[in-house]
Amino acid sequence: MSQNQSSLPLLTSTTPASVLVKLGVVDKGTFLHSTFVQVIAGAFVWAALIITCHHIFQHLRWYTHSTEQRWIVRILFIVPIYGFDSWLSLLFFNNEHLYIYFDTVRDCYEAFVIYSFLSLCYEYLGGEGSIMSELRGKPIKSNFMYCTCCLSGKTYTIGFLRFCKQATLQFCLVKPVMAILTIILQSMGLYHDGDWSPSTSYLYITMIYNVSVSLALYGLFLFYFATKEMLTPFDPVLKFFTIKSVIFLSFWQGVSLAILEKAKVIGPLYDENNVQFAPGSVAAGYQNFFICIEMFFAAVALKYAFPVNVYSGSSADGPGRSVTMQSISSSLKETMNPRDIMTDAIHNFHPQYQQYTQYSGSGPDAQ
Repeated sequence: MSQNQSSLPLLTSTTPASVLVKLGVVDKGTFLHSTFVQVIAGAFVWAALIITCHHIFQHLRWYTHSTEQRWIVRILFIVPIYGFDSWLSLLFFNNEHLYIYFDTVRDCYEAFVIYSFLSLCYEYLGGEGSIMSELRGKPIKSNFMYCTCCLSGKTYTIGFLRFCKQATLQFCLVKPVMAILTIILQSMGLYHDGDWSPSTSYLYITMIYNVSVSLALYGLFLFYFATKEMLTPFDPVLKFFTIKSVIFLSFWQGVSLAILEKAKVIGPLYDENNVQFAPGSVAAGYQNFFICIEMFFAAVALKYAFPVNVYSGSSADGPGRSVTMQSISSSLKETMNPRDIMTDAIHNFHPQYQQYTQYSGSGPDAQ
């Protein structure tokens, strides 16, 4: 890198990375594509991978309650997918056309995790039929925080539960569609991360994401509001907090970083030819760097949120039951089969089933 280039501004005194610059750890203007960043991010990611892969292996080893553990394993995979994807994006930071594909994989899987988490809560409570047996006819409490003031005097119905499921399922549909659309628009030069110009598509895609993710979050809130007493034996607080932090806070973190770049709080970055990176690239780079670090803490939190000893009956670190790699591979294959999502989507969106409650093992029965 030339002498002139190294003097170009990237960081300000208000950004966390500026501390590293003052300490002389990295050169000003090269932070995001420095070896230092790649090594630090990689260390956190690989530590998270080791923790999570061991956690997944233990669940597959003690695969004694497949209807629940199938969803748990799906949730746990968010750490390696998020972490490794973000690290690769940092390694190929200079190639915007390449790392957009990495982010697409991450975006699609995060929608899958939200659905998996709500489905796990359903499984904890015995399925849709059991939940409605407990809730049907009970009055909906008026609560300002959960926006249920307008529902005061009404009672829980299958329609209420159906809305919670639909709110999360729509995110599973919107997220992949918008991710693919992003790739198409980016190839046409109409999409750049953090570019708020009305003439490009980042602004409009972010607005659609915002509505979709907010609706999914609201659906989870409503479900928790209705079933929190029923979920108490399953320690739902840490589970809800961890999943929401990984999915929703990372989304808002990305938007906030894009706003900071637009406001010039985060300065521009130039390549070796002294050409400035496209608007939004620096914010996207910081987002990937922060996610790499955050996934380590997410891996630790998920280990406590979804402990294996619930299914092993004792410490999962003991000799355990005798299992073969073939049985573990078979269990893993079962967990990643997405067929149940399509079946559930049909049941929740098809008009024919709107007034039917689904009972485990017996198919939908009329209310």
